[in-house]
Order: sequence, then C-alpha cells, then structure tokens
Amino acid sequence: MVRKETVLDSWKSVRQDTAQAVEDFPASEFDFKATPDLMTFGELARHVLDAGHALSGMLIDGVDNLATPQFREMVGNYKPQLPEKLDAATLAAELRKSVETQTAALAAKGEDFFSGIITRFDGQRVTRLEMLQFIKEHELTHRSQMFVYLRLKGIVPGTTRRRQAKQKSA
Repeated sequence: MVRKETVLDSWKSVRQDTAQAVEDFPASEFDFKATPDLMTFGELARHVLDAGHALSGMLIDGVDNLATPQFREMVGNYKPQLPEKLDAATLAAELRKSVETQTAALAAKGEDFFSGIITRFDGQRVTRLEMLQFIKEHELTHRSQMFVYLRLKGIVPGTTRRRQAKQKSA
C-alpha cells in the first residue's frame, strides 16, 4: 500500500532537487538545449513548475476528467500566473513555493479523496493517488533531462554531490 504522505514527501524531495538544479545552472545559459528538437533548460524548469502546479491544482479542486478538449485551456487556468521569463532565483523560489502550497493542500485531503477515480488526459482511469504519483514521475523525467544538461556543462547535480559527501564522511 502506498501512503499519500510518502508520495507527498517524495515529491517535495524531487522538487527540491529540481530547484537546486535551476540554481546550479548558469543563468546566462538557460537557453541551452542538447539538440535543436529539445526544450531549453529554462523551458524544462518552467514546464515542471507549470505542469506540476496545474495538474495538482486540478486534483485539489476535484476535477475528475482531464480527457477533455479543453484540457490545455484548463492547464492555462491552473498554472501559476507569473511572467513567462523569470530569473533563476525567482524560478527556483517559485518551484519551492508551488510544491509547498500544493502538497499542503493535498495533505489536508482525506483518504477517500485519494481513492477516488479520475480520468487522466490520456483517457486512463486512475485513483487520485496514482495521478499524484504520475505528477511526480513526470517531474522526475524532466529533472533527469535537466541533470543531463548540468552534466553537459560540467556541473555535478546536487543528488550526486550529496551521495559523494556521504561517501566521504563514512
């Protein structure tokens, strides 16, 4: 059995590492992308913020059908209302603020809420807890892309730095 607290805590940890990646990446190179058909580092970070906030916001508000023609419009209504271009410090702060507000609102929901069934945007029927897990996995995918970009710039991601520090102290 997966508990909501575990998923919420895990998402907060993932988000912390995403925000740290934003702080570690050279702000002057936010337009960097590994190949022409990929998102830039800055676009990836903003996508994580917008998608995570919007999808969790819909979940919090009890939206139970994301497989509608108005899905993109709904995302636009739920994403944070911020300027398109944010400096690195503001973007990192907004990433942290968003996950804190969204996880607090979700933590206040009862177990019945999380066992309720919704329809994802791809038509799949899932529990709200499974949808929350999906939101976290979506972020992990893009955080991994951001970590590759860090590596391409010669920057060691925070997760690796923590592991290396732990190994040295052991």
